[in-house]
Amino acid sequence: MTRTAGSKDVVIVGGGHNGLVAAAYLARAGLSVQVLERLDHTGGAAISAPAFSGHPTRLSRYSYLVSMMPETLMADLDLDIALLSRGTASYTPTLRDGRAGGLYVERVEREATRQSFLDLTGSDDEYDAWREFYADVADLAHVVAPTLMQPLPTDRELRERVDPGIWRDLVTSPLGAAIERRFSDDTVRGVVATDALIGTFASMHDQSLIQNRCFLYHLIGNGTGEWRVPVGGMGAVTDALARAAIAAGAEIVTGAGVKSILADGAGGEVTWDDASGTHTTAADYVLANVAPWVLQILLGGEADPATKPQGSQLKINLLLDRLPRLRSGVDPALAFSGTLHLGEDYSQVEAAYADAAAGRVPSTMPGEVYCHSLSDPSILGEVPEGTHTLTYFGLHTPAALFESDPEGAKALAVERAIASLDAHLVDPLASCLARDADGNPCIEAKIPQDIERDLAMPGGHIFHGDLAWPWASHRSRLETPAQQWGVATDLERVLLCGSGARRGGAVSGLGGHNAAQAVLASL
Repeated sequence: MTRTAGSKDVVIVGGGHNGLVAAAYLARAGLSVQVLERLDHTGGAAISAPAFSGHPTRLSRYSYLVSMMPETLMADLDLDIALLSRGTASYTPTLRDGRAGGLYVERVEREATRQSFLDLTGSDDEYDAWREFYADVADLAHVVAPTLMQPLPTDRELRERVDPGIWRDLVTSPLGAAIERRFSDDTVRGVVATDALIGTFASMHDQSLIQNRCFLYHLIGNGTGEWRVPVGGMGAVTDALARAAIAAGAEIVTGAGVKSILADGAGGEVTWDDASGTHTTAADYVLANVAPWVLQILLGGEADPATKPQGSQLKINLLLDRLPRLRSGVDPALAFSGTLHLGEDYSQVEAAYADAAAGRVPSTMPGEVYCHSLSDPSILGEVPEGTHTLTYFGLHTPAALFESDPEGAKALAVERAIASLDAHLVDPLASCLARDADGNPCIEAKIPQDIERDLAMPGGHIFHGDLAWPWASHRSRLETPAQQWGVATDLERVLLCGSGARRGGAVSGLGGHNAAQAVLASL
C-alpha cells in the first residue's frame, strides 16, 4: 500500500494498557502513532470508576492488581505509578470439626506463618514443603522474568538453566501431580493450586497444561510474582500510560470503532467510525491490541464460534459500611488485606471443576476476596468512617454456564459466592453492605458475557485466549522480528500487541512493549 498524506507509521487498534505502552515506546522513538479506541476512554479492562450511585468511591471494576508489569518498563516510560505491597499475602478461613480457624501467610514469611501452618496441620511438614516448593518456583521465575522484555528464548535454552525436577513439576507434567506429591493438607494444596486457575477453566490434571501456564504467569512477575495494589486504582496505571504516550507525541482517538483492516506486505489501512463519520488511516504497521479472534474478523474472516475463546470468571464488586467479623476471631483488617481464599480447598476446587464441566454452577463456589481500600484508602473518597471496598473473583464459572439463562445463572453464582464467605463470618455480608442512592445494596456482578459486552473481549476471556508459554519451542521459526518477539500474525505488517501476544497475559504491558520492539527492529 502507498503512503498518503495524513498516514501514520503505526496505527494501534485498541487503547487498553498494552496499546498505550506500544504507543509510548514508538512515539518516543520518533514514529508517528495513532491509537484508535472504541470506548470514550482509554484503559480497557484496567480502569477505575464509580460503580454505585451516591458514592464517590472509584473501584477497579475489571482487572484489579498488578503483578507482571516489569519495573524496567515503568522506568523506561517514566511512569508516575505507586504500587503498594500487601502485608498479608493470603488468609484462608477454615472450618474443621466444627472449629473455625485459618491459614495465614505473610508476604514476608516469619514466625506467624510457620505457626499458622503448625496450628492447621499439626506439624511443620507442610510449611517445610511450602517453602521448598516456592523456592523452586522462584528459581524458575528468576530465570524466566529477565527474558520477558527480550526476544523469545527457546524452551531448550531455559530448560538447561533450571533443575530438571522443577522443569518437570511446572512445565512438562500436570501441576496437580506435583501438588499432590509435595503436599498432604487439602487446604494447603488448594491455596497453591488456585494461582493456576485465575481466569482459566481446567482441572489440575488437564493434559493441555493450561493450568501450568496460568500458574507460571501469576508467579514470575519481576522474579517475585508479588501482586501489588496501584495507588488510585487500576485506572491510575493506564492514566499514566496515556500521559506518557501523549507526551511522546502519540495521537489518541477515543470513540473510534474500527470496522476493518486491510493489509499487504507494504502496510495497512484501518477503517473506523466516530461521531463525525467514517475514516481510513494508512500506516506502515498495524498493531492489534484486540484478541486474535477479533483481529481475524477485522481482517475479513468469519466469526467462527468453534474457535471463540471462553472466559471463566465471576467478578463481584462491593462497597461495605464496615468489614465483617470472622468466626476464627482473626482481625478483619489482617484477613482481608491480602488474598482471602474461599471454597478453595483442593478437593473443593476439583469438585467445582467437575460441576462446571457438567454444566452446573458449582455447589461450593471457589473464589478469592480482596479489600483494596485497606491498602489504598485514597480510592474511597469522602465516605463515612469504616467504609471499604471488596472485590470477589470466582473460579470455574465458564461462559457456557450462563448461555441459556444468563441472569438466572448469574444470580445463583452470586448467591453461592456470598454463601462461601458467609460460612466464615459472624456478620452476614448482607448486613455490612452499603446502599446506593436508590437504596439498593452496593453489589455489582460481572460474568464472562458482561465482560464481552463491556470490553469486546470475545467470550469474556480476560487473557484474549489461552495463555502460551512465555518462551518459544526450539522448533519454532524465529526469522523475523515479529516472530522473535512473539507478536507475529500471518501478515507481515500486522502485529499482535495485546494479551493475545505470546507473553501478553495479565496487566504487564509486555504485549505492547514487545510489539513496539518488533516494529523498531524491522525499520
